[in-house]
Amino acid sequence: MNSLDNVINVMNNNMAYIVSGMALMILILLILLIINMVKISKMKKKYNSFMQGKDAKSLEDTLLKRLDEVDVLKEDAKVASNNIKALQENLKLAYQKIGIVKYDAFKEMGGKLSFSVALLDDNNDGFIINAMHSREGCYTYIKEIVKGESYIILGDEEKQALEIALNESKAVVVREAEDKNK
Repeated sequence: MNSLDNVINVMNNNMAYIVSGMALMILILLILLIINMVKISKMKKKYNSFMQGKDAKSLEDTLLKRLDEVDVLKEDAKVASNNIKALQENLKLAYQKIGIVKYDAFKEMGGKLSFSVALLDDNNDGFIINAMHSREGCYTYIKEIVKGESYIILGDEEKQALEIALNESKAVVVREAEDKNK
């Protein structure tokens, strides 16, 4: 019993500290209680604002309406995605590789008024237009290109235009042919 007496003795001697500690704990718990009451009050206001309406049925109707709108948006996104894929496929058939070479077709003509234009799609199919300017007039020729090659013999400028179109991929490049007459 000696140890029990020691504990009681220590408690009697430190009673003021024990009571002070308990009072501090009660004060802290009271502050936490007030904070919780304020938070609950704010939540009740938000809940009441959320639940405004005639009844819970109006809230359900609103939620169902929004879900239907989401379904419509998902369907629209799917249609838009399919349209983009179709456009990408169609773009492969559009002329997107272009090479232009300007040159003098004849010695007596200056100003590099003649030109060759190569127009190719994504598969390197297309054509070359060659326009030769002379004193008598302008003569235009067209040659088909299949998979980057022509079945008709190409002139030097036409070959250059084709090479530019094949190598410059999706960019328009204009070059002047080197003067062969020099």
